[in-house]
Amino acid sequence: MTMTAEDVRPEVAGDPYSTGPDLRERASTVRRYLFMPVMLAVVCVLLYLWVSSKQLDSIEARLLNATVIRDSIVRHLELVGLSTVLVILIAVPLGILLTRPFARPFVPAVVGLGNMGQAIPSLGVIALLALTLGIGFRYAIIALVVYAFLPVLRNTMVGLRQVDPAVIESGRGMGMTKAAVLGRIEMPLAVPVVLAGVRTALVINVGTATIAVLTNAGGLGTIIFSGIVQNRQTVLLTGSILAAVLALAVDYVAGVAEDKIRPRGL
Repeated sequence: MTMTAEDVRPEVAGDPYSTGPDLRERASTVRRYLFMPVMLAVVCVLLYLWVSSKQLDSIEARLLNATVIRDSIVRHLELVGLSTVLVILIAVPLGILLTRPFARPFVPAVVGLGNMGQAIPSLGVIALLALTLGIGFRYAIIALVVYAFLPVLRNTMVGLRQVDPAVIESGRGMGMTKAAVLGRIEMPLAVPVVLAGVRTALVINVGTATIAVLTNAGGLGTIIFSGIVQNRQTVLLTGSILAAVLALAVDYVAGVAEDKIRPRGL
């Protein structure tokens, strides 16, 4: 068979027949990963310049100094991080358990309780727990766990149930135990759906944690509610914008982690 020049074309940079699509894909990936951090950085810089241009009174200066903002963001992240970890530790094993044949009669009751936790407004959940259990950081964590529990539980169950039964039977036919099938077949295939639920829970907790200040748990809600109570619009807008930036940043990080943790080929 006679070879032509096209058959022996070398792969050089910029060659549309070889590396062009790969370069475009990499460029698209870089833009996708850089857009959100750059946008959030621009928003923070503009917010800083706007606040710096204001003549702050003593109350505004006390609420908008670097130490208060830093401590509020750190406490907010503590609330979100700890509550989300607890949600994962509780909801994922429970979701796995409820997809086993022996536990299916309990599914309606457990899912119903999860629906109740999210059907009640977040303010109502926090207020109810504050009245019955008490106020403080730990009780705000409990309220956040209750409110963000359902997305992770539901996505875990959906992810496991969507696994093709033929694939499971193939694993069993190869001599794998039920535990091995769960760990090596079902869970890897369910990971993308489970991670989507965790990402949803994270964003929910960032927003809900702003009202955890009502239980004296701190966070960015301290700045927001101080702006409302003290009738300081600059403080209110600053706290609200920081909470929105934090929510977008957490969602971005969760999205990147989801891309990296997702099993290859899925």
